[in-house]
Amino acid sequence: MQPEGHNLAELNVGRLVAPLHDPRVREFMEALDFVNGLGKRMPGFVWMMEGSGRPGTGNTETNIGGDPQFIPNLTVWEDVESLEKFVWGTVHKQFYERRAEWFEILGQQHFVMWWVPKGHVPTLEEALQRLEMRRERGDSEDAFGWDYLEQAKLHKTHGCREDAA
Repeated sequence: MQPEGHNLAELNVGRLVAPLHDPRVREFMEALDFVNGLGKRMPGFVWMMEGSGRPGTGNTETNIGGDPQFIPNLTVWEDVESLEKFVWGTVHKQFYERRAEWFEILGQQHFVMWWVPKGHVPTLEEALQRLEMRRERGDSEDAFGWDYLEQAKLHKTHGCREDAA
């Protein structure tokens, strides 16, 4: 249940199968501005961690552990339904379903959500700590996935494969 006065933050991390300018990830990189722009225009969108703003780069300048292919996506939404509608109710779904073409299977949890007070902008460090919490303890009120949220429905038919979790 969403606490009163809170929004939903989410972090999704992935490691590209090739460097940013490699032809193997070109289609993904070329779609970043379009898909991110769509997300920002969705009802319920609150905030997105941004990079330099240069076209076709999304937030790829921010990487994890100094690895330029290991990139985060960190956003805040008003509620579960808003995020769910964007993820599985827009063209984003088509790119999500093709993620194995562009991203390595990490072999460990790569996605986490948590509640943040309205107006709070999470840092990447905070988000990575939440991801680590989920990896270590599983779903809890402090760090969770789609299954933890009763109101989330679309992930049941569109979510990650077991081997990609």
